[in-house]
Amino acid sequence: MASHRLLEAFRATKPAFGVWITLPGSLNARVVAQASPHLSWVIIDCEHGMTSIQPGAAESIQAIAGLGSSAPSVLVRIPATGPCADGSASWQIKYVLDAGARGVLVPMVSTAAQAASVVAAARFPPKGIRGFGSPFTQSVWGISATEYLATANDSVVVLIQIETRDGLVNLDEILSVDGLDGVLIGPYDLSLAHGYPPPSPDPHPDVEVMIQDILRRSRVKGKKCAIFCTLGSQSFKRAQEGFDMINVTSDTGAMTQALAQSLAVAAGQAPGDKEFGY
Repeated sequence: MASHRLLEAFRATKPAFGVWITLPGSLNARVVAQASPHLSWVIIDCEHGMTSIQPGAAESIQAIAGLGSSAPSVLVRIPATGPCADGSASWQIKYVLDAGARGVLVPMVSTAAQAASVVAAARFPPKGIRGFGSPFTQSVWGISATEYLATANDSVVVLIQIETRDGLVNLDEILSVDGLDGVLIGPYDLSLAHGYPPPSPDPHPDVEVMIQDILRRSRVKGKKCAIFCTLGSQSFKRAQEGFDMINVTSDTGAMTQALAQSLAVAAGQAPGDKEFGY
C-alpha cells in the first residue's frame, strides 16, 4: 500500500500534528511544510482560505510533494459543503485527488447520505465512483499508475467535518459509513450552531462536553477523530486526551503572532500574553 506521513502516524497510533494553510501560493505552502519535523500533515483550505481550488490547490500540492517522501501529507478542504448527496461536490474531490492530494476534507456534513456521497467520490470502483485517468497523480505519489490504482482506496484519507446540529444528532449513522476514515471537529461552527460564542481560545464548557462525546463515539465506531486547535499548549492537551489528528496552528495565525511579539520586543515592550486565534 502506498504510504505517507499521516498514514504512518495512524498506523503507529500516535497523534498526528498538522497546520492549516489559509494563504495562497506554492511558496507559502512549501515554507509551512518545511517548518518542523513534528509536522505530519497540512490542510490547504479552499473553503475559508484564499487558495483557489483550480489551479491553486494543485500548485501547492506539487510544491510540497517536491520536498520528497518525508514531506507532510497534503490534504485539501474543498469549498463545497456537506449537502452534496447529489454529487455536486464530486468534481472538486476528483480534482484535488487527481492533483495528488493524500486526502480530502469536506465541511458541514450533517447526514450519513452526505458522508457516503463524499466517500463514493473519493474511492475507485467497486468501492466508489471516482474516475481514473490523471497523468499527474502517480508522479506526485512517486509510484506507477498501476500501483496508484491498486492502493489509492486504502491510502487516500477521507474526512468530513462535524460542526452542525444535525451532524451531531446523526453522528452514529455518519460514523457507520463504510470507507469514511474519520471526522474532524470544527469547534468554531459547532459552537455557533448551538448558540455559543466561538472558542477564545478554548470552547465553552457545554461545547467541550459535545467535543468529548464526539471523540468517545468515534472511538466506539473505530474511526479517527481530529480537532482544530490554534495553540501548541491546547494541542498538547488534545493529544493527551487521545485525538488522532490535531491542527496546531495556521499560517496566518503563526505569522501574526510572531510578528506582533517581535515588534513588541523591538519597541521595548513585553511580548504580551495575547494569543492569536483562527
